[in-house]
Amino acid sequence: QVQLVESGGGLVQPGGALRLSCAASGMIFTLYDMGWYRQAPGKQRELVATTTSGGSANYGESVKGRFTISRVNAKNTVYLQMNSLKPEDTAVYYCNARRVLGGLVYNYWGQGTQVTVSS
Repeated sequence: QVQLVESGGGLVQPGGALRLSCAASGMIFTLYDMGWYRQAPGKQRELVATTTSGGSANYGESVKGRFTISRVNAKNTVYLQMNSLKPEDTAVYYCNARRVLGGLVYNYWGQGTQVTVSS
C-alpha cells in the first residue's frame, strides 16, 4: 500500500518559515516524481513545487524565490522549505507522488496538512 505521511504544518506569522515533510512508503521512491500542491478555501488545488528523482524542480510562480523543494531518496522523503510566508500561502498542503507507466498516470496523495499564515 502506497502511503504518504506529511508533517510540519501549523500556524506561523507572516514572514516566518516552515518546513513540511512527506515520508513515502510502499513504493519505489526513485521511480516517482514528487510534488507539493495546495488548496486554499474557495480555490482550486494548485501546483506549489515538483521534483524529479534526479532533483530537477519547478515551482508555482507565486512561491518562486521563497519555497524550496528537495528530496532525500535514501529516506524516501520529500521536503518543502517555506520562507517569507504570506497570508496568501494559507492552505492545505498535499504531498503527491506521480508516475507514468504503460500509458497510465499513477497518482498518490497524502492526507494534507494545514498551513496557516496569520498575525
